Amino acid sequence: MKLLSIIAILLCTLGANAQKVAVLKYGGGGDWYGNPTALPNLAQFCNEKINTVIDATTETVAPGSIDIFDYAFLHMTGHGNVFFTAEEAENLRNYLMSGGFLHIDDNYGMDEYLRKELVKLFPDKELKELPGNHPIFSYHYKFPQGLPKIHEHDNARPQAFGITHEGRLLLLYTFESDLGDGWEDQEIHNDPQEIRLKALQMGANIVKYAFEH
Repeated sequence: MKLLSIIAILLCTLGANAQKVAVLKYGGGGDWYGNPTALPNLAQFCNEKINTVIDATTETVAPGSIDIFDYAFLHMTGHGNVFFTAEEAENLRNYLMSGGFLHIDDNYGMDEYLRKELVKLFPDKELKELPGNHPIFSYHYKFPQGLPKIHEHDNARPQAFGITHEGRLLLLYTFESDLGDGWEDQEIHNDPQEIRLKALQMGANIVKYAFEH
């Protein structure tokens, strides 16, 4: 009964803070702080195009902190090592099962480390590739071919993986796409405007899905 009461309180907290977003500050030595202009630019785009009211100031939160329940959407990125303690994994799992959403965007080089840490979060759930007809690819903007390719690294196709629970996508992992680079200020990577627009539109789909599910 006590656990149910705690979860109910956390659900109410997520509802009250439905349009707050943050960058996940994880351990292990990886550069969780990569792409510093990405989330503010995505928030601004969403506010202008899909009528959100997100604070564009970048906030950070640790996976083991109860403060993660203040945010409906967490964004995680980096190039290298990722590590969750048992306590952090439990807190993140409770957050996601209580209605939260985590988007992980491989900035190139975190895949081999990340996958083993996701097993800590959900040892009984499989990280599966999302089909091109998944609703997240057409939730507001249409991407009939699935996840767009933003930056080239290994000449591999972009892939979106997810973990779901009772039909709800609660964790999205974007790989070989590098959406976050496309969200950054234009002068950082000098991406063409049409590429940046694809990245921001796909990001808006993710944010809208997270807020409404």
